[in-house]
Amino acid sequence: MSGGEAVSGEAEADVALPGFDPGVPEASGARPSRVAGYEIEHELRELTGRPVRIAGVDEVGRGAWAGPVVVCAAVTDLSDPPELPGRGSRTVRLTDSKLLTKRHREAFAEILPDWLDGHAIGAASPAEIDEIGMTAALRRAAVRALSALPEPPDLVLLDGDADYVRDPRWRVRCEVKADQRSITVAAASVLAKVHRDGLMAALDGGFPGYGFADAAGYPSPVHQKALEEHGPTPHHRMSWSYLDDLPRWRHLKRYRDPLAGEGQLSLL
Repeated sequence: MSGGEAVSGEAEADVALPGFDPGVPEASGARPSRVAGYEIEHELRELTGRPVRIAGVDEVGRGAWAGPVVVCAAVTDLSDPPELPGRGSRTVRLTDSKLLTKRHREAFAEILPDWLDGHAIGAASPAEIDEIGMTAALRRAAVRALSALPEPPDLVLLDGDADYVRDPRWRVRCEVKADQRSITVAAASVLAKVHRDGLMAALDGGFPGYGFADAAGYPSPVHQKALEEHGPTPHHRMSWSYLDDLPRWRHLKRYRDPLAGEGQLSLL
């Protein structure tokens, strides 16, 4: 936290400003635009009554069967973001990575680092996901990303309806579809997606047939067939339920005792 404030974890909730409560849902019936802007960022600055450094945070890989979960934190100066040439006189504007083609995501990922005030990426490995569960793994990845920023943010804008960061060093605002509504989060979304896709593509040569270069560890038909025939690789999440549907490999599944704390895994 900047500004010379020193607030304990217990006291943080007591001093949280309106609008910074974790898990603030989108207003009922709201239909967010697919064109990202700075509306949320400007609202957050108005709530504080002073200039603030806002980090947009997004994750990728939560639903994959293999590979890490990756979180990117990005900070802008609220200037107009770069655009890409589209068809004819049209331009391609920055938005949620899922709404961009692979070519456009990669092109944005080339130019965003020079435009941003700062960005950083954190990850949690498949072994960590098995060991502590997805929510805690997301927290680790997010904290790693936020801690690696060149300057600490005052506020964190998180895509989604639940605060998985939960660290007293940062105030968090959760916004549903923030990756489509906030340029800051959209930038994080693109950088996280391109980074993780690159990691998974690099694994493809060593583990051909799983479709890592095309589906990035998500459950595509090619991936499922390879699992049935060859079993999981060292990059698979071994505590996940997909193994229940693989009779030849079900014995490899790892189980975590939720009452035993982090790091308690067993093979049953």
